[in-house]
Amino acid sequence: MALIQCNFYSNSLARTATVHVIIPTDKRTALGQPAAPAEFPVLYLLHGILGNYTDWVCGTTIQSLADTYDLCVVMPSGDNKFYCDSSKTGDKYGAFISEELPDFIERTFPVSREREKTFLAGLSMGGFGTIVNGLKHPEKFGYLGMFSAALIKDNILHAGEKGRFDLMTKAQYETVFDLSDAKDFEGSGNDYDRLAKECAADKPVIWAACGTEDSLIKANRDFVKLLKEEGYDITWSEWTGKHNWVFWQECIEKFIPWLPIVKGEAGVSSGNIRTEK
Repeated sequence: MALIQCNFYSNSLARTATVHVIIPTDKRTALGQPAAPAEFPVLYLLHGILGNYTDWVCGTTIQSLADTYDLCVVMPSGDNKFYCDSSKTGDKYGAFISEELPDFIERTFPVSREREKTFLAGLSMGGFGTIVNGLKHPEKFGYLGMFSAALIKDNILHAGEKGRFDLMTKAQYETVFDLSDAKDFEGSGNDYDRLAKECAADKPVIWAACGTEDSLIKANRDFVKLLKEEGYDITWSEWTGKHNWVFWQECIEKFIPWLPIVKGEAGVSSGNIRTEK
């Protein structure tokens, strides 16, 4: 299993960006026997707030799943910016995730350029980034995965009100989402409700889940209801779980087999040693 820390200059971010790439080009099902395909489907996998490009590798068995399903997984950093563009900072995280990063990966690694083999998913803040960028670019991403998505429109619209607890201030929301006032989020370019209603006819297929003990469960249920009303092909799951890596490990174990890819055989590795009887 190849795990690569990749650094490259990003025009969207005006700096060098670091991503983790898992790609099982070195896969062997028996010692000395190549087993990797010539071209891999690719999953762009986004972390949550306070995290970075190492989160998914440290928090889940994504490497093992990528190996078994012959999947390339690309994990960038979102830097608490919700994977959105902002003229206030000059950072274009939306353009980075949906345009520049896929272009770089497709030119650098043996991955598919087909929409039906290009996937976008994420947890919490990454779930927000997934649905916003996935709905803005349905021509790029055929399948989306939202895990405990941070559908925090209510937090944004009421930011700064006395007694509210949040990880971000009103000014930070306004900077991240490129707003003059937080109340302008309604109907803005990052309003996921608006995007869901305006998405082109060729809608992405969506898998979504949230734990029943997660404070985000109601917002996720409400959004899933809207998606169904708008005619999306969506698979929704909820089960006992909190906003933590125990739940997201369960999500990734369910999501990857749901994708239109074929389960293979785990490659020979330190964690999968075959011995003759």
